[in-house]
Amino acid sequence: MRRFLIICFMLSAFGLMAQDKTLRVDYIFSGTDKTQEIALDEMSCFDGWAGRRCNTDSVAVRGNGQISMTDAATGKVLYRQSFSTLFQEWQTTEEATRLRRAFENVFLLPMPSAPAVVKVELYDFKGNISASISHTADPSDILIRKVDPVAAPHIYILENGSPEEKIDVAVVAEGYTADEAELFYADAQKAVDAILSHKPFDKYADRFNFVAVALPSSDSGVSVPGNGEWKKTALGSHFNTFYMDRYLTTLRLRQMHDALCGIPYEHIVILANTDTYGGGGIFNSYTLTTAHHPSFEPVVVHEFGHSFAGLADEYYYDDQFVEYYYPDCEPWEQNITTLFDFGSKWDDMLPRFVSIPATDAAEDVWKQIGAGKSPDSFIGVYEGAGYQSKGVYRPFPDCRMKTNAADGFCPVCQRAIARIIEFYSE
Repeated sequence: MRRFLIICFMLSAFGLMAQDKTLRVDYIFSGTDKTQEIALDEMSCFDGWAGRRCNTDSVAVRGNGQISMTDAATGKVLYRQSFSTLFQEWQTTEEATRLRRAFENVFLLPMPSAPAVVKVELYDFKGNISASISHTADPSDILIRKVDPVAAPHIYILENGSPEEKIDVAVVAEGYTADEAELFYADAQKAVDAILSHKPFDKYADRFNFVAVALPSSDSGVSVPGNGEWKKTALGSHFNTFYMDRYLTTLRLRQMHDALCGIPYEHIVILANTDTYGGGGIFNSYTLTTAHHPSFEPVVVHEFGHSFAGLADEYYYDDQFVEYYYPDCEPWEQNITTLFDFGSKWDDMLPRFVSIPATDAAEDVWKQIGAGKSPDSFIGVYEGAGYQSKGVYRPFPDCRMKTNAADGFCPVCQRAIARIIEFYSE
């Protein structure tokens, strides 16, 4: 009966959508450390919808923002997605205290079959709405640009079914010339193999399609402003984001989505043709990592943990300009806690009689004998995570979200990833 009701709901919701069409909505997010503004830039549409067709009216985790689409006549929620943005990260930097900046953001929605209201909300560190915008998306609007895309060169590394049935991940070339396409395809294979070698992705591999998109760049390599190197590449990515040496990102999201139009995708993994260490992952936006550094495989998996599953970093340096997490608010990320609402996290996974927080002795025991015992034995509440050494806790002594040397994702992160996969594909 439950499955019947779910199917009926899906049919009802998609009855209000134009089947197999995508509405792309481009925004500009701008502001300072204390202000946020959202402006609509452009709407466009194209054939095909590779996004999820289940759980369309809800989100798996809150994120740092959400976009929703509701039927204008009935108020029925047609689609909702959570996300994070580079703009909100930038707001935590010193530069944001003295400068106003603007960032591109692009969202893909199922095209409605009748006028719908699209709303974007951004949240502060405590989950309060800090900025919002609402506007109408009318399928009869003559200014919604119709796109007839020509697909970029691509091959499927893993194809388990149609885009309507699977979670579609585009692995995208950055800084590879046309002559280096075969090198890129080999790197893309390594990235996919690395992701699917980790639990729980290995168990759910049949729910994914991975397509390698060989976008050609004029120059080989990527920009490193700190060394005075600027390259002409497909996505204009560069190191030194926010003046951080290892932070590799692209600000050109419209250009990225333009280049991918015509290829079914929901999630994006960008591979940079360089051996310089670095990368970045933004929830429901993209993963970007270097393909020729010795730590390529663990790094691409780590960053995919951010962009696909919304997992937080579990390491800490105490060098951020402002703190991200506060004792009177529980983080939305499923692998860290401030203990404000620990019952919503991994409290149910703790071994009996575990100390909260874990003692230093517990971590010492793991270092000495952890390899020979069940990982579940060491699930705990270990202080130090989310870039803060105090007041933020992680579930395991080490994890793929903490170090490149870890064996893989800890049991808590594995469960969080599995829940996301099932949310997208149940």
